[in-house]
Amino acid sequence: MNLRQPNANEATQTYNRSKSVSPMSGICTRCLDGCRGNCEIFKSSFRGREVIYPGPYGTMTAGADKNYPIDYSHLNIQGYAVGAWGLPEGEDANPDTARFPIVNTETEYGWDKKVRMKVPIFTGALGSTEIARKNWEHFAAGAAISGITLVCGENVCGIDPGLVLDSNKKIKNSPEMDRRITTYNKYHEGFGEILVQMNVEDTRLGVAEYVSSKHDLDTIELKWGQGAKCIGGEIKVNSIERAVELKKRGYIVTPDPEDHAIKAAYKDGAIKEFERHSRLGFVTKEGFFDEVDRLRDLGFKRVTLKTGAYSMVEAAMALKYCSEAKIDLLTIDGAPGGTGMSPWPMMEEWGIPTFYLQSLIYEFAEKMSKKGMRVPDLAMAGGFSSEDGVYKALAMGAPYFKAVCMGRALMIPGFVGKNIGQWIKNGDLPKTVSEFGSRPEEIFVCYEELADRFGDDIKNLPLGAIGIYTYAQKFRTGLQQLMAGSRRFNVSTIGRQDIMALTEDASKVSGIPYVMNAYRDVAEAILDE
Repeated sequence: MNLRQPNANEATQTYNRSKSVSPMSGICTRCLDGCRGNCEIFKSSFRGREVIYPGPYGTMTAGADKNYPIDYSHLNIQGYAVGAWGLPEGEDANPDTARFPIVNTETEYGWDKKVRMKVPIFTGALGSTEIARKNWEHFAAGAAISGITLVCGENVCGIDPGLVLDSNKKIKNSPEMDRRITTYNKYHEGFGEILVQMNVEDTRLGVAEYVSSKHDLDTIELKWGQGAKCIGGEIKVNSIERAVELKKRGYIVTPDPEDHAIKAAYKDGAIKEFERHSRLGFVTKEGFFDEVDRLRDLGFKRVTLKTGAYSMVEAAMALKYCSEAKIDLLTIDGAPGGTGMSPWPMMEEWGIPTFYLQSLIYEFAEKMSKKGMRVPDLAMAGGFSSEDGVYKALAMGAPYFKAVCMGRALMIPGFVGKNIGQWIKNGDLPKTVSEFGSRPEEIFVCYEELADRFGDDIKNLPLGAIGIYTYAQKFRTGLQQLMAGSRRFNVSTIGRQDIMALTEDASKVSGIPYVMNAYRDVAEAILDE
């Protein structure tokens, strides 16, 4: 069985002419001379490197569809008819006290100085992609009012059209970064925080110094990588002048906008976009520790790390280094991940898938813990979208995993809310929305709840933010129901005993008991009484 069909995918806006396709190559079984398209090979024959990337850039996000042998659907959540763990201190467990609406979904992370969140999820890194920039007010306000952490991703300053550098080529002013931070802080109410992420270029530009001195942020995040790709961050620009500007700022820009042949192709209209790439990082233990010390000396109270779906070696490095450096949160992003700009073949075929990677991290964390080492607070990322998946990830990684980082799933409600506002303005609501009404008050079930919180300011709250909050409330309620069913009334009480593997392969990889063995000893003891 082929786990992926290559050579045609909606992400790259390509398709096969024939219904019969060779599984390994993805080429139609009968490839005709004279075919009018539109498989990836066909399109690559005249658009070349453009076909590497999902598109159109700036108006979509992409998620790979390779069907891995094992994922979180191979786990089920245990339910119990007795017991109640995690009730408020002094509360007796009975049908009147153990009610699902009282389940506490809050979590926290941090080595010493903790950050609390109302639900155990936070956003993926929303960085220099166009889709993050133009939707930022919806994402930032939505995360803040939902009480969750928002990650401002890499290269935001570096691509800022208004960026001003000083004589040392360090950031003097970045209006875009200022906008991103102030938008979140405007609605922040004590839960969650904004994390600004740094890669190689960000470090060279002095992002940490800038956000520390101007915005007095408590936390900064270092980045080794992500689950969607194993190279640096990428965006596209459609102006050759903009491409030259980014090249002069030190970025890798392809094709080279200063090459005479490329200039001619741009003038002809053949080349319409340029790619801006970040450099690869090179991790050493000494370099990592030095950078963490430098950031703390700048005044940051917390330092976090985001790493990707690299090999088992890098997973061990991340866990061990973060323990020794007392990192406040380590987020591990498994393949295939979601993205606003990553090479499609890389998304489909690179890296350790999320389920396998979390299993490895748990195994390593156990080894460290048995040696007396403290394991840093962990978060998992890479393809999560709902409360059941988050429950399974928290259970499989207990007690080390405190939250799940969600990329596209937390962006979609922002898109939806924003678009509903535009559809209302244009008198063009789709039936999927208009069946519930024609005004925000009718359409959003949480509108009046937020109006009660914000009063007249509700009119200034972006509808995308209301969409994210409404989704977060659905997530919270669904998680409360799942937790109550397994008699866990506090996130900290969720454990590996609360899930079971539906296949022996999933049990072998994760260490979670196979469904036919889970609790068998207890059940047999009851039968033998």
